Amino acid sequence: MSMLAVLMLAGSLATAAADEWRTTSSLIGESKYGDDFQRYDYVNPDAPKGGTLNTVVSGAFDSFNPYIVQGAAGAGFAAFGGGLLYDTLMEQATDEGSVNHPLVAEAYKYPPDYSSATYRLDPRARWHDGTPITVDDVIWSFNVLKKNSPMYNRYFENVTEAVAVSDHEVEFHFNQKGNRELPQILGGLVVLPKHWWEGTDAKGNKRDISKPTLEPPLGSAAYRIKSFKPGSEIVWERVPDYWGVKLPVKLGRENFDIRRYVYIQDDNAEWLAFTKGGLEDIKPENSSRRWATAYNFPALKAGDVIKKEFKTASPEPMQGFVLNQRRPQFQDRRVREALTYALDFESMNRTLFYGYNTRTTSYFQGTELASSGLPSPEEVKILEPYRSQLPPELFTQAFKLPVYDSPQSERRNLGQAVKLFEQAGWVIKSGKMVNAQSGEPFRLEILGRDPTDEVIANPFLDNLKKIGISASLRIVDPSQYVNRVRSFDFDVVTSMFGQSDSPGNEQRDFWSSKAADTPGSRNLMGIKNPVVDALIDRIIYATDRADLVTATHALDRVLLWNYYVVPQWHRSVVWLAYWNKFGIPDKQPAYIGADIESWWIDTDKEKALAAKYKSGN
Repeated sequence: MSMLAVLMLAGSLATAAADEWRTTSSLIGESKYGDDFQRYDYVNPDAPKGGTLNTVVSGAFDSFNPYIVQGAAGAGFAAFGGGLLYDTLMEQATDEGSVNHPLVAEAYKYPPDYSSATYRLDPRARWHDGTPITVDDVIWSFNVLKKNSPMYNRYFENVTEAVAVSDHEVEFHFNQKGNRELPQILGGLVVLPKHWWEGTDAKGNKRDISKPTLEPPLGSAAYRIKSFKPGSEIVWERVPDYWGVKLPVKLGRENFDIRRYVYIQDDNAEWLAFTKGGLEDIKPENSSRRWATAYNFPALKAGDVIKKEFKTASPEPMQGFVLNQRRPQFQDRRVREALTYALDFESMNRTLFYGYNTRTTSYFQGTELASSGLPSPEEVKILEPYRSQLPPELFTQAFKLPVYDSPQSERRNLGQAVKLFEQAGWVIKSGKMVNAQSGEPFRLEILGRDPTDEVIANPFLDNLKKIGISASLRIVDPSQYVNRVRSFDFDVVTSMFGQSDSPGNEQRDFWSSKAADTPGSRNLMGIKNPVVDALIDRIIYATDRADLVTATHALDRVLLWNYYVVPQWHRSVVWLAYWNKFGIPDKQPAYIGADIESWWIDTDKEKALAAKYKSGN
């Protein structure tokens, strides 16, 4: 065979490999299950169905439409994804990062240049009214979500249209080639019922998906709304003839017959409700102090409540005090760096967090995507064209956060903060930090919504006051908090920025200049940095995994050295306390730590608890 023939054969095989139907997608090597995925290896495929899962939620709700900026969506709905009500084209794996398995779509394919993606629908897929889920539903969903949801609009920015190829195939067209992630992330598209949303309600009024609603929508997933009390309670019921119950991603999962969500405004009231039983069955715990000291109530001592730690292998989110650059006092990088010097993590970890926490030093913590040390030659090659627009230290120093490790640390770190303020034009006069020219005092207000915010904020505020800053905390009700954050009406908030093992289009929603001007985006900092914009595109169009890792390192460094947030801390574990009414598989997925959907109600345990605590024993 001639060399030309060999090359032609190799090319045809590569094309076939890229443009063949795939039942499982992965951005990081092959799934451990291969293409013959039958079920998750940790689930109990014979787990019984039944019982009630009780959950407490903070705040209130006024809408069953999570895909618009207006309104607060009820528990069980999801702004991105299908929540309890809707199925997506494919479902993110619980035990592997960046892996999708079939759901509404049974397979997908894409050409070698990544210029499009085609999804083939499972002919068994049905809405709860028995109507088949169609290609027309998928196309309509794509269009209305891009139009009405800021998050979907940015996530699918490079998807120009969805067109029908056949009765069961839909093809998505892209406006650029080479985005390796885009064919897969379309699997996260939630599919909505066109015929229901374009119909009329019981009063004959035409429905409008661009508006909030409290009419329970038609769904396709394992649950539907059984009843609700506006703002205070939602009860979901498992759909007995759910079409996907035997799919590999569902086998042995979604076992609770009833899921009841009760809204409680006060954190202390929620805690008391959990300790007494009946309103909350599983409590994810975030408070180190409570985890260390408060789990000594009678039900736990009696073994009726279990306290357990689940280790995770998924990326750790960047949690921090977000500095809103839409406010003029935060627009100078030196000011933002100075504020970072005022956070004494070590003392807080010792006195408040019982040593449980670790300082977060990367936006991609816990993965190979996290930058460290000095930039590699490959990173420098990416960053060199922007050298004049970047902090010079980025190229010469490893990024390190201030450490409070000795009695002298506070004086040293706060002194450095004062120097940075001076460089930015702020001086201390009569004990107050003021602008050297105008005399205007430096002020900041941290916006919070519950007592936990007070615990986190007060030590930081105390240090800021030591250098003359007028710093305060304002606690508002959850609804007001959500609305103010959505509209970027704050100085400082605590927020989290979660990442996957394979970053891509979602980075636009986090950091892009366009997102900075879009209410409801995740760019809470108001970043408008052309270097960041360029690096986002560099990540999205990375040629392979190694290129993606290098580009992400570069973005991580630029974000860190610009001090857009004051980094806080993380824990590589999930803390759960739960009433002893569950059957739980012997193994839980290491990637997410705990998969509550794989648990089930042990009816004998549930009856015994109900009898014991109803009688007051």
